[in-house]
Amino acid sequence: MKGLIHLYCGEGKGKTTAAMGLALRAAGAGKRVVVVQFLKDGTSAELEALRGTAGVEVVPQTRTFGFSWTLSPEERAEAKRYYTGLLAAAEEKSGGCDLLVMDEAVGAVAAGFIDEARLLAFLADKPEGLEVVLTGRDPSQALVDRADYVTEMRKIKHPFDRGIPARRGVEY
Repeated sequence: MKGLIHLYCGEGKGKTTAAMGLALRAAGAGKRVVVVQFLKDGTSAELEALRGTAGVEVVPQTRTFGFSWTLSPEERAEAKRYYTGLLAAAEEKSGGCDLLVMDEAVGAVAAGFIDEARLLAFLADKPEGLEVVLTGRDPSQALVDRADYVTEMRKIKHPFDRGIPARRGVEY
């Protein structure tokens, strides 16, 4: 079966939730899944569940950098090295799995932490049967064009707008 590329984007809640739901569905079908998160600290609750799920490998987060707009040039350079290394790990593991989830890879491209040309080259040359999920806000037209599925999450209303902070087990 030919593997396709999914892009979950938009301003609304649900991009990561949809990606992790697909990871769980694939694992339940006996598929091998690799999850790599960019721009996150590795403590989201869904990762705990996925780490305990047969057939799922979560690539560990060893660094966090905070918001990209707060970083000094030196911190930005270090973040770029780190996230480029995560992309390399994803590329390396892609041959041994059926589904590769690259959560917030779109955001990492937008922040300048991973090279879009490299990501697009990987997508063009990925193993034939590999299904890939990318998430994040504001994808470039090149990423939209490359994807087979594009789903936009659109915020109509969100509790954060009323001052309700993110809640563990719901937003993270």
